[in-house]
Parts: sequence; structure tokens; C-alpha cells
Amino acid sequence: MEARFLLGFLLLLSLSSFAFAIYEDQVGLADWHKRYIGKVKHAVFHTQKTGRRRVVVSTEENAIASLDLRTGDILWRHVLGKNDAVDQIGLSLGKYVLTLSSQGSVLRAWNLPDGQMVWETDLQISNPSNSFLHVLGNVKSGRDSLSLVCNGGSIRAVSSIDGLVVWKKDLSVDGLKLKHVFQPPESDTIYAIGFIDSSLIALYHINAKTGELLKHATQASSVDLSSEISAISSDSLVALDTSRSNLLLIKFMAGTITNHKLPLSDIVQDFSGLAELIPTKSNDIFVVKTPSNVAFIKVKGDNEIELIGKADEAGIVSDSLILSEEEQAFAVVHHSNNAISFQVRINGREALTEGIKIEDHRGHVKRVFLNNYVRTDKSHGFRALIVMEDESLLLMQQGEVVWSREDGLASISDAVVAELPVEKEGGVSVVEVEHTLLEWLKGHMLKLKGTLMLSTPDDMAAIQAMHLKSTERNKMTRDHNGFRKLIIVLTQSGKVYALHTGDGRIVWAHLLTPLLQSESCPSPSVLTLRNWRVPHRKALQENPSILLVGRCGAGPESHGFLFIVDSYSGKVLETQILDHSIAEVVPLPLADSSEQKLHLVIDDKLNAHLYPRGSDALEVFVREMANMYYYKVENAKEVIKGYAFKKGCSTGSSAYCFGTRELWSVVFPSDSERIVATARRKINEVVHTQAKIMTNQDVMYKYISKNILFVATVSPKAAGGIGSAAPDEAWLVAYLIDTVTGRILHRVTHQGAQGPVHAVVSENWVVYHYFNLRAHRYEMTVIEIYDQSRADNKDVMKLVLGKHNLTAPITSYSRPEIATKSQSYFFTHSVKAIAVTTTARGITSKQILIGTIGDQVLALDKWYLDPRQTANPSQEEKEEGIIPLTDTLPIIPQSYVTHTRQVGDLRGIMSFPANLESTTHVFSYGIDLFYTRIAPSRTYDSLTDEFSYVLLLITVVVLIVAILVTWAMSQKKDLQEKWR
Repeated sequence: MEARFLLGFLLLLSLSSFAFAIYEDQVGLADWHKRYIGKVKHAVFHTQKTGRRRVVVSTEENAIASLDLRTGDILWRHVLGKNDAVDQIGLSLGKYVLTLSSQGSVLRAWNLPDGQMVWETDLQISNPSNSFLHVLGNVKSGRDSLSLVCNGGSIRAVSSIDGLVVWKKDLSVDGLKLKHVFQPPESDTIYAIGFIDSSLIALYHINAKTGELLKHATQASSVDLSSEISAISSDSLVALDTSRSNLLLIKFMAGTITNHKLPLSDIVQDFSGLAELIPTKSNDIFVVKTPSNVAFIKVKGDNEIELIGKADEAGIVSDSLILSEEEQAFAVVHHSNNAISFQVRINGREALTEGIKIEDHRGHVKRVFLNNYVRTDKSHGFRALIVMEDESLLLMQQGEVVWSREDGLASISDAVVAELPVEKEGGVSVVEVEHTLLEWLKGHMLKLKGTLMLSTPDDMAAIQAMHLKSTERNKMTRDHNGFRKLIIVLTQSGKVYALHTGDGRIVWAHLLTPLLQSESCPSPSVLTLRNWRVPHRKALQENPSILLVGRCGAGPESHGFLFIVDSYSGKVLETQILDHSIAEVVPLPLADSSEQKLHLVIDDKLNAHLYPRGSDALEVFVREMANMYYYKVENAKEVIKGYAFKKGCSTGSSAYCFGTRELWSVVFPSDSERIVATARRKINEVVHTQAKIMTNQDVMYKYISKNILFVATVSPKAAGGIGSAAPDEAWLVAYLIDTVTGRILHRVTHQGAQGPVHAVVSENWVVYHYFNLRAHRYEMTVIEIYDQSRADNKDVMKLVLGKHNLTAPITSYSRPEIATKSQSYFFTHSVKAIAVTTTARGITSKQILIGTIGDQVLALDKWYLDPRQTANPSQEEKEEGIIPLTDTLPIIPQSYVTHTRQVGDLRGIMSFPANLESTTHVFSYGIDLFYTRIAPSRTYDSLTDEFSYVLLLITVVVLIVAILVTWAMSQKKDLQEKWR
């Protein structure tokens, strides 16, 4: 009895490693999380003598962040809403960060050290427009100070302590746009200067404490004024005219306004083109940037100006930095030949020039922010925060790049997956083998201590460090399980990155748009990313490659271009500037003899151009052209059209250009329906079996078709945001359309529902998410489609023995006999993105990946969304795993694949298979990036990395010893029995 108990205990102990959980030391083992901020547009330095030095920035991705000035790490960050763009940032009282957003409608204060929001004020501006923020320095009440928000013709004074509006003044003048506000030292009067319809100059005197209008004056301008101004003193400013070739010197003294026109050609020799005025502070100096140089100009006396400095090369100029009452500094940055020239000018004279080499994949300098510090010899030193063309961020100081951030990864627009190269065979030294063996034994001994709960905190830290330093995880070769891959992403700046799935590091990066910039391609922009070559059997010696497609201009009629890039190295293999436009790129399920995938580029005249251009590719496409179809969704016209291809092209006689002919169209009535969402199956999705065995042992066949298109429409009044229509005025209609024939396979109407709609299609089902106005809750609906044309093949034994008839050809031209099952559920969260897991052979159960409003990714098992659910399932249904029907989908905290992390401004989720059928990769992106591996049905085909082989070996040894001991005891007992 004791021996049996011992064996049972040891067996249970050996199986304990299979428990499914995530421990503290597993964090970062199969996932990684990268935080970014996006392209910086505003920056304010905070470099006090004590405490942590930082720079506060706002970005084009509506993020506000505080960065450590020494390392570039994010100290804190907040991401505002999509329609809450930051207009300006500033510091108040040395401890608050003020942000003005939503076109001057919202003012917020954030605590500088930790980023906690102190207050938020809705300024209730009726007509939001270009606005600016000005923090007063002279008007203080105790420890408070006022911040002025100017928007159009209105001024609001807000307390920096609590955000209350102390006073507001609406200057009721049509066409008035305030441009500048200032307050002379030791004065309680605010001077506000603005333009009225670009022809009048207006000056207002306002009491800073009460907001009372004391005096105002207007003066006609001698030129039409632009929006660019620069304050040069307490009683004067400079403005550009609309032609950007003349300056207007404006002075206001004793309540009167005078202006004087100054042609730039009289100031700057050889001036031509359009000028730009750089914002400056008040010390009678301003800066004008022209296409060929940068001019530093000083105002002397009445209407007299003097050119005091000139940079012969046009570069990027920073805003002015006040050094003292008499001095202000500017940074002028030039970029050429992979080098940055950093020049600091104080009052126009050159004070510092430094140069530094940078990587060639960063492009040109776009913005520069200047900051100073005091050296040990009491002189001024300078540092510059530089924003590059690829949206990366550099801090330059003393001729070196102190740190850099790849914030272009915050604006990913497309992504594909590529395999790593096969590991080459080669010998391994004995030293490497011994070292690996020792590390292996050490690691498993530590795991054994952890399993037996004998590990110390130092042991746990050592285990996690060993995980993170694992060479197997980060090798640049593919592995047997398919865990190591390259995620190749395209950003909005036109830069391509290759990320390693092991730790998220950048393997290579390439900015492509500067390679094409020329007179024939003035403003290139990359649109999409596709796999071009995926070597398998015929072309194993070739590296995989990707295709990037873009336009040379902003309009859809602009000529396109193609890039072929090596997936391993990022090297550009081929560049083509096309002689036609690009409206859409259609990947085909075909490849030529070199395994280059065929693509059709549709131009704005609906001609299809075949790539790659080769006789082999042309032969393959022409042979299969009769089975190729294309559809186009025209949201503006509320119509979907289907096309077939034909030989001959309307724009030329090229053999690789094909015409299209319209086969069908589905026109939605514009007075009752608006297209809001479409979705279709992945072109490379694998379906393991078409048959589905029901509880009564019948067989139903999934309607598997890659031509199914899901379309969602809403009523015109419900096309806006939630609440834009009453429940009786809102409805949502879901369609399933065959894109070969245009036949509507299924149609369902949801009364009282509206978008936003997010949908995903997989195998024979579609799941979509929307808002129910009647219930005031979000809903998710599932629709499954089954093929009724094979109703005779329902015998399970025939299916097992292979005697069922599945050889009849399937064609989209015949009217399908289908049956649908559907069910709707309430869902707690709003959804930002939705996807479905994919595996290598399609055997593993599906999970729906949902990007929630909280910027996390939830994995919801598909069997929660089973339309066959009933309130009281039968015993057979329970045995099949069908759960009872509930009105709300359950959300299990452990189902968040992002754990406690957030992916800021989540925009997309992609899933791609590993070689192991049980495992799939998940990559989600927004401002942040998150990657992980999940097993929807557990890792049934492999042992986990945490499996303790040492414990298994000890268990086997103990079992063998126990067997031998019990055998000896049994033999001894039998012998004693015989001697009796």
C-alpha cells in the first residue's frame, strides 16, 4: 500500500510541470512590449539644477510624454483621443505641464514629475480654430498664475492651480484672428494684436486681472497679411505678406498703430522664392528663412533694419532661445551625405559649429529644438533635439548623438511576415558544447528549486535573466518550431523595419522615399507592403523578398512605383517607376517558376497591370485568367462592382496590361443605407476539414469559399457617432456576397443598431461587433454558413471510411444551397480592432482577437460564439462542448494576451502561424508594439519550455529504484511464505 502511494505521489509530481499558468519569471519569455511616442511636433525642456532633467513633448499621434534627457527613456506618457490633437504645450509655475488641444477647446494641466492630470477645462468655444497659449508672468495671485488661451477673436484667462476660467473676453469682430499676446514687465495691461480679414491690423488693451477692454485701435495694412508673425520687441512685430516676399514692420505706441512695408529683396541679396518667418523672442532680432539661405535681421530705430548674419545654406531653424535680455540663440541644422551640421548662432553671429555622422536610413532633418546648459567654466553649452524624416528622435550634444529613439514605429500602416534563413551546418567546438551543457544543467537545477518552492529571490532573478539571454530565442536563423521569424512593417513615413520575433529588436531598417525623390517623382509615398517571393522547393537558394507599392504624388492619378527589397538584409533589389497610376494592388494565388508571387496593379482607369513582368508569369496568368475576378467597393457611390479580366488594355498595347469588364454590381439605396465596413477571409487561410459532425451524429458541411465578402450598411442618420440617431431611425444590415457572381447569399437586419462595425471572416463564419441603441450596449453577432448541396453525405461512417461523395466540382456560378445559423450576444467593451488566430494546418480551435477600448488584446474562444447554443442544452450537446446560452459574452481576466500591458492607440492586430499546429503568433500595433505566442487549445503537440527534464529524470530513477525495492521485498515475502 505504501509503495502504491509513493508511486502515485511521484507520478503526480512529475506531471505538475504541465500546469497552465504564467509565472513571474516567464514575463518577457515569449512576448515583448515596445513603447513609443510618435513624431514630435512640440518640445519644452525642463533642466533645473536639482532633480531629473527632462524634455516634455507632444506628437502627431496625440501623445504627451516626458523623456529623460540623459537616456531618452519615457518617464510618463498619455495618449489623447483621435480627435484631440495637441495644439501647444507649455510649463507653468515650474511644476505643471499645460496642453492646449482640440483646436483650443480643451486645456489640461499635468503634474510634471509623474504625469498625473491635475485638472481639465472645457473652454466652450463655439467656433474652434487655430489657437495659441500664453502663460503670463506678471499677474499672480498668491502662488497662482494665469494662462491665456486665444482662439479667433476670444481670450480666456485660466488659473494654473485649479483650471477655473478667471475671466473671458469675446472681441465681437467678424474676421478677427488674434496672432500675438504680450505683457510688458511690471504692467497689468495685456496687449493683443490680430488681423481682420488679412487687411486690417487690430490692437487691444485689456486689464490682465479683470479682462476689461481698456482701449482698441485698428489700422489698414499696406499689404495682404499672412498668418506668420514674429514679435521683436515690446512694442513691435514683423509679419509676412501673402506673397511671402515682403515684410511688414508693425509698431504700436501710445495706442496707435503704424506699419511699414519692407521688400525682402532689399534686405537679402539674390532673394527668390517663398520666405518663412521663424518665431523669435523680443530683442529686436528676427529670422527669415529662404529657399537658399537663412537671414538674421535686426531692427534699428524707426523703420530701419540691418542684416547682421547669414547662413549661406538653407537648413532647418529652431525657434529662438533666450539666453539673456540682450541675447537669443538659434540652431541651424543642415543634412547632407549622411552627416548633420549643427550650428548655433547668437544674435546672428556664429557661436558653435559641430558635425556628426548618422545612419543613412534616417533621411533629412525635419524639426530641431534648441536648449542650453551652463558648463563648468560658466559658458553656454548647447544641446539639440532633432526630428528626422523617418520620425526618429535624436539628442545631439558636444558633437555626439547622446541617444536616439525609433519613434517612426508608432505609425505602422502595414505588416507582413518573413522566414529567417536556414541554419548552416557546421562543427561546434568542445568548449561550446561543455559551456552549453553546464548552462543547461544550471538552468534546470534552478527550475527544480522553483518547482519545489525552494528558490530565493536571487534564484528567480537568475532564471528570468537566463530566459532573456537565451541564444536560441534570438538567433538569426529559423527554428524547427517556427517561433523565430521576421515581422516586416511599413510606417507612414515610408520607412521599412524588420523586427525579430525573439525580442523585438530592429534587424534592419530602410527609408525608401528619398531614393525616388526627383522631378519625375516629386513627393513619393509608400502605400502598401506585400510578400513578393517566398522560397519553398524550386527557389530555396533565393532569399525571400517583399514588394512595396507607392505613388509619386498625392492624387490617385499620380504615377506609381515599385520596390523589391530583400527580406534578410533590407537591400533594394529593384526599383521601377511605373507609367500608370495605382488604385489598388491585388495579390494572386499564383507564382512563376522562380516562386515570385503574381500581383495585379489596378490603375485609375480600371486597367490591370501584371507584375512581375516575365514570359513565365504571363503564361501562368493567361492560363488562369478565366478564373480570376476582382471586385471594387465604392463607398462614395454606395455600390460594389465585380469585374473579370480580358486581353487588351485601353491605355496601351503592352502584353502585361489587361482590361476589365463589369460582371455585376450591387447598388445600395443611398437614402436608406451607407456602407460602413467590409471584411473577407485571408487569402492564405488553411481549413483542416470541411465536415462538421453534429450532436446527432449527422454531418454538416461548411460552406468554404474565399469569395465571400461581408458588407455592413447603416441608415444615413446612423452613419455618425453613437447617439447620432434615435433607435427608430437606426438600423444595421449585414450582407454576405459572393464576389464572383455578385449573388447575395445572406442578409440580416438589426433594428436600432449602428456602427462603428468591426468584422472578421474565417472558414464558414463571420463575427461582427456593433452598438445596440435600444439596449444601450455593444453586441456581437456570429453567422455560420453550411452547404446544403451535400445533404446526402451525412453518414459519419461513410465519412470515416472515405465513401462519401466530395468529388463533385464546386463552382460559384451555380446557385448554392446554403443554410445559416446565427446568434447575438451582448459584449462589454467597445472594439478598436478585431482578428482571428491562424495556425499551420487549421486544426487548432479558433480564438477571436479583440482590441478593446482599453488598448488591450482579448482572446475570446470561438466556442463562446456558437449559434447552436440553447438555454438548456441536451446531454449530447453538453458532451460536444456546447455551453448554455447566455445573453452576455464572458470576459476572463486571464484571456488578455497583453496581460497588464497596454498598446497605446491600438490600430491593428495580426496573427500568423508557427510550425507547431498548437501555436500562433500575435502582433498588435498602435503607438506601442506588442508581440506574443499563444496556444488556443494549449500546447498539445510539444512540451513547454518550463518542463523540468531534471525532475523527470529524478522521477524515472526513483520509480526504477522503487520498482526494484518492491520487487525485492515481494521476492523476500514469497520466500518466507514458502519456508512456513
